Amino acid sequence: MSIAPGSVREEESSAGQGIRSFRQSLLAMLGLSSVVMMVAIDQTVVGTALPSIVADLHRFDLYEWVATSYLLTSVITVPIFGRLGDWLGRKPLIVIAIVLFTVASALCGFAQTMPMLIACRALQGIGGGMLVGTCFASIPDLFPDPVVRLRWQVLFSSAFGLANAVGPSLGGFLSQHYGWRSAFLVNIPVGVVSLYLAAKHLPHIRHARFERLNADWKGACLITVALGSLQLLVEAAGSTGSHAGLYAAVAVLSMGLLVRQERRAPNPVIPPGLLKDRATLVLLVLSLLMGVAMFVLLFYVPLLLQGGLGLDAGKAGIVVTPMVVCITVGTITNTRIVTRLEKPNLLLYLGFGLLGVSCAAIASVGAGGASVGFVVAMVMAGVGIGFVMPNLTVFVQQVAGKTRLGIATALIQSARMVGGMLGTAMAGTMARHLYRAGLEPVLTAKAAAAPGHWTLALQDPQTLMSAQAAADFAGHANHAGFDGEAMLGAARAVLVHALQTSLFGVALLMAAACVIVRLLPLIPITSIAASRQQGAPE
Repeated sequence: MSIAPGSVREEESSAGQGIRSFRQSLLAMLGLSSVVMMVAIDQTVVGTALPSIVADLHRFDLYEWVATSYLLTSVITVPIFGRLGDWLGRKPLIVIAIVLFTVASALCGFAQTMPMLIACRALQGIGGGMLVGTCFASIPDLFPDPVVRLRWQVLFSSAFGLANAVGPSLGGFLSQHYGWRSAFLVNIPVGVVSLYLAAKHLPHIRHARFERLNADWKGACLITVALGSLQLLVEAAGSTGSHAGLYAAVAVLSMGLLVRQERRAPNPVIPPGLLKDRATLVLLVLSLLMGVAMFVLLFYVPLLLQGGLGLDAGKAGIVVTPMVVCITVGTITNTRIVTRLEKPNLLLYLGFGLLGVSCAAIASVGAGGASVGFVVAMVMAGVGIGFVMPNLTVFVQQVAGKTRLGIATALIQSARMVGGMLGTAMAGTMARHLYRAGLEPVLTAKAAAAPGHWTLALQDPQTLMSAQAAADFAGHANHAGFDGEAMLGAARAVLVHALQTSLFGVALLMAAACVIVRLLPLIPITSIAASRQQGAPE
């Protein structure tokens, strides 16, 4: 794809020329906020509905793929469309992405098998990646002054928080009363509203340049192959008869070709020059680690609550809600204090510290899911994410400069999704192996004479996620002369232990993140006016 040369200047269509009034800024931010709300609702609704999906469509071995297929395609589209937005303007891309995301959501709602659902989620991820890559970069377009930007970002964060507040409970309610398909179909009316607001009120801001734009599709394909093979490698680890060696070879080869391609491409997906800056590289690593914690909590705490502790989808959604609500609380609190600190980096220590403590606490109190300790741990997780996520975005925008702002913002979002993809794959693989390894000896202790098919029936824990399936299993086991409830209880205890171990691993990663923050140079948050007074470049 190429664009004819243009003059080197920033330009706006008539809808966005000059200084925008408060009303124009408000309507533009409402358009962006509605889009973010749609993506956030999808993430939180699907996380709570996922155990119900597995109970209906089975294939627990593909549990994490419902999440990672979305993240994998999003990772590719975020930087591609982040860069295209720098050249073409972000509004047309946002409109196209909303349509694609809404159509893909409808297809997910009608999926009949897990592979079909995974394919539709991958398509949905393309739309979601386009939205993330363009919406976050639209805010500095609208508000170049970082201090003003932080004030307006409260509206953005509030929309995110509102979606997070209703998402888990909505997902649980819909799954329990109307079936898991409604958790995807709910995106359709939200998409229609988002499309109207974005098309009507978002200004079309373009950055015209002399050079021709050649999208780095080859680099995007190599990233897809590299990340896909890495995920397959993670899932194959420890499995007998797997193709782990093949996946490792493909990952190494594709990464080598990617490095070569990005050095040669005129407009690389991952600009090598951007990665040479230490601050940018550290911020990308931190974003990846935050993605691990955020998505593992979103997708595996509902499994812990429903499959391990026996809560229904509605109650699980209520228990998850404090975390996602407190993401907004943490973000708003962060916005109020970050510009007043001489060392804003301190908030990253606090955020990652809270995330680490919360993961360890959630794992420790797993046996009492509705306890006060569990809820407090969820609150800490939300506040921790709220202290980390907006700062990583603002920090990278500060160090990247105006000309690379879009791609730098997109890479931060992509790094978070890569972390989510690899984190959910690792957590799922570890939990699955630990569950299957611990199930047989525990069931043998509970029912020594149980035939092998009883143990085999619980190898995939979808039986634990459906009240009807659990009741049927217990009834059949009791009829055969075994204690069905004791067998189910033993299987739930094994699943809880497996998920607890995964969460402890995430807690250790958050401790490592606190160490990595030490490598980040001081990044002050100052307004454009203050920078000019100090003689600093904008």
